[in-house]
Amino acid sequence: MNLSPENPHAYLENRALLLLLVAVTLALGWILLPFYGAILWGVIIALLFTPLYRRLLVRLKQRRTLAALLTLLFVLVIVVLPLALITATLAREAALVYEQLQSGELNPTLYFRGVFDTLPDWIGALLDRLGLANFSALQRRLSAALAQGTQFIATQALSIGQNTFEFVASVFITLYLAFFLIRDGDKVLGTMREAIPLANAHKQELLSKFTTVIRATVKGNLLVAVIQGALGGLAFWFLGVGGALLWAVLMAFLSLVPAVGAGLVWLPFALYFLMTGALWQGIALIAYGMLVIGLVDNLLRPILVGKDTRMPDYVVMITTLGGMAVFGINGFVLGPAIAAMFIAVWHIYASTRT
Repeated sequence: MNLSPENPHAYLENRALLLLLVAVTLALGWILLPFYGAILWGVIIALLFTPLYRRLLVRLKQRRTLAALLTLLFVLVIVVLPLALITATLAREAALVYEQLQSGELNPTLYFRGVFDTLPDWIGALLDRLGLANFSALQRRLSAALAQGTQFIATQALSIGQNTFEFVASVFITLYLAFFLIRDGDKVLGTMREAIPLANAHKQELLSKFTTVIRATVKGNLLVAVIQGALGGLAFWFLGVGGALLWAVLMAFLSLVPAVGAGLVWLPFALYFLMTGALWQGIALIAYGMLVIGLVDNLLRPILVGKDTRMPDYVVMITTLGGMAVFGINGFVLGPAIAAMFIAVWHIYASTRT
C-alpha cells in the first residue's frame, strides 16, 4: 500500500490510525498509572525468575502452568514473606522510637548538646560563620527532623495495614502479572518484536539491553543493599546503638545510592562516638564502615551492575539519583534502564546514519 502524500486516502487513514493508537495507549497508561509500581515489579520478577522457570519446565516435561506456579511459590517464600516480616518488625521498631521521642524518654537534645560541648573552638567559629552556632535553633531542627523521619517510617509501614485494599491489590497485580509473564513471556516478547517497526537486529539489541540492565540493576543493587544493611545493623547492634534494625533498613535503603549511601548513617554515629569520648567505638565504626561496608559497595557494585550494563559508574550513579528523585524508590531501576535505552537508541541511530 502506498502511504505517501500522493495517495491521500491511504495517507489520511494511516495518520488517523496512528493518532488512535497514541490516544488509546495514553488512555491505557492513565488507567494503569495508580498501579505502575506493581506492574513494574511484576515485569521485574518475571525477568529475574524466568531462568528458574525454564529449568523447572524441563524437569516437569513442559507443563508450563505448573512450572510457573512453582516459580511463583518460590518467589513468595524467598522474597514476599521475608519482606513482609521485616516490614512488620520495622513498623513496630519505628513506632517505638517515635513514642520514645514524643514522651521524652529518648531525648536527642542531650546528645546534640554533648556533641556541641566537645567541639573544638575552630569548629565552633566555622559553624558561627555558617550561621549554625545557635544551638537551640539547630537542635530544634534536628529533633524535629528525627521525629518526622521516624514518624514517616512508622506511618508508611503501618499504612500497609490501614490501606489494606490498595496493598493487597498491588501485591495481587504484581504476582498475577508475574505468573502470566513467566508462563507466556515468550509469546508476549514475540508480539512486541513484531509490533516494533525496526530491523530485527535493532529489535534484538533494544530488548536484550533492556533485559540485561533490569536484571543487573535489580540483582546488583538489591544484593549490595541487603549486604550493607546487614553489616551496618550488626555493627550497630554490637556497639549498643538503639534501634539497630531501623538503622540497618535505613542503611540498606540509602545504599541504593552509589558511593555515599550507607555512610550517611554510620558516619554521623562514628563522629558522635568520637566527640563524646567513646574513642574506640568511633574509630572501630569508621574503620569498619570504610573497610567492610564501603568495600562491598566499591567491589561488588561495579561487578554486579556496571559490568553487565556496560555503563560507566558515574552514569549509573547519576541516573540512579535522578530516577529516585523522579520516580521514588522505583527510580533505582527506571533511572539506569532509561539511560541504557537512551544509549542503545542513539547507537542504533548512529549506525543507521553511517
